[in-house]
Amino acid sequence: MTQGEAAQAAPAHAALPRWRDRRAWLKVADVFAILTVATLPWSTSLPSICAAIWVLVLLPAIDPRQFLQLCRDPACWLPAALFVLAVVGMLWSIAPWDERLHAVNPVGKLLMLPLILYHFRQSPRGPWVFGTFLVSCTLLMLLSWLTVYDARFMLKAEGAVRGVPVKNYIAQSHDFVLCIAGLAWLLLTMIRRKRMVPALLFAVVALGFLLNMMFVVVARTALVTLPLLLVVFILLHLKLRAILATAAVMVAAVALLWATSPNFHKRLASIASEAAKYRTSDAVTSGGLRLEYWRKSLHFFAEAPLFGHGTGSTRTLFIGAAENQTGIRAEVIGNPHNQTLNVAVQWGLLGVVLLYLMWLRHLMLFGEPSPGQELAVWIGLAVVLQNVTSSLFNSHLFDFHEGWMYIIGVGVAGGMMLQAGSRATRGVG
Repeated sequence: MTQGEAAQAAPAHAALPRWRDRRAWLKVADVFAILTVATLPWSTSLPSICAAIWVLVLLPAIDPRQFLQLCRDPACWLPAALFVLAVVGMLWSIAPWDERLHAVNPVGKLLMLPLILYHFRQSPRGPWVFGTFLVSCTLLMLLSWLTVYDARFMLKAEGAVRGVPVKNYIAQSHDFVLCIAGLAWLLLTMIRRKRMVPALLFAVVALGFLLNMMFVVVARTALVTLPLLLVVFILLHLKLRAILATAAVMVAAVALLWATSPNFHKRLASIASEAAKYRTSDAVTSGGLRLEYWRKSLHFFAEAPLFGHGTGSTRTLFIGAAENQTGIRAEVIGNPHNQTLNVAVQWGLLGVVLLYLMWLRHLMLFGEPSPGQELAVWIGLAVVLQNVTSSLFNSHLFDFHEGWMYIIGVGVAGGMMLQAGSRATRGVG
């Protein structure tokens, strides 16, 4: 080769290691992780596209040996095992094949958890993901307030509800609950550091989320998860005197909201009234439907307690149970609005055990304080608690929006925890 030919070949040769540089691919994956969470509160298709690209650019950044070692952790293989059960469960399902395949799809996103855990075990940009989600939800909250006063700011036409410019009020409420939980940690941290200006800013944003939920629109499930997360936060982070003072303020705030917020009052009062209507009449109400779904699902589970009726069988079972029925008992659904029953009907006790072991392992990831990762500990714990609690009333692990919130939240926070553990191990060594 001549000297000129060698000079022409040098740039291509020099560029080759760049394509093999796992750190470079990891930075690109960081970008698409941030884009995924930025678009999640606003869209369904955009985060799906960003997540698909995220996986593609993450694959070259993976060290196979390290990834396989990570997959030995139950935090990784339990979600994968639940997906495998969903695939195998198609073999004994009583549903048509199109419904079996359709039911596997929402479980498939659990396969992202090992990848995200690996990603943020390597990447230092986990806090960027949390910050992006907070900023995106804050913009959504501001737009929500605007739509209350001018419907022209609504970004959707069909099924539009004032105060819900995109998606639906359930997804929006759960976004806002998680943001309030994160802001509680940021607010307390700023106060302890005596940084009053950022503390005031975080307090104003948190109040904006709270007032939006109380006076504009809120999901009833959020009225359960928000107090739970705040109580857990108070017990974990405050001393006894501060706990008592904060509890008094919370009681006063609830009383004030009960007296001044028709939306808050109506949402709480409807729970008891709808349950009473279910017991005394055949009227179709949201709460009554849930009770009917749960009653029938428990019966379906009792018929096949060990391995269930197979993947995608729920709708077929409800169709059979609705024959010759009227009113609320004639309603057909493919989702019993309870994560445990959703799993139990399809895959029996085996599926329920895998589900609860997965939740337990993910809780254990955030069970102990980790110096320098206090934010990851709290966000991870809040995400798991929110999903477990809201899954009493919905199948949120399999729902698109709430399911992705869980997978990304646990994946990013868990990866940060594993990264801190790796650094501590190397330091000890």
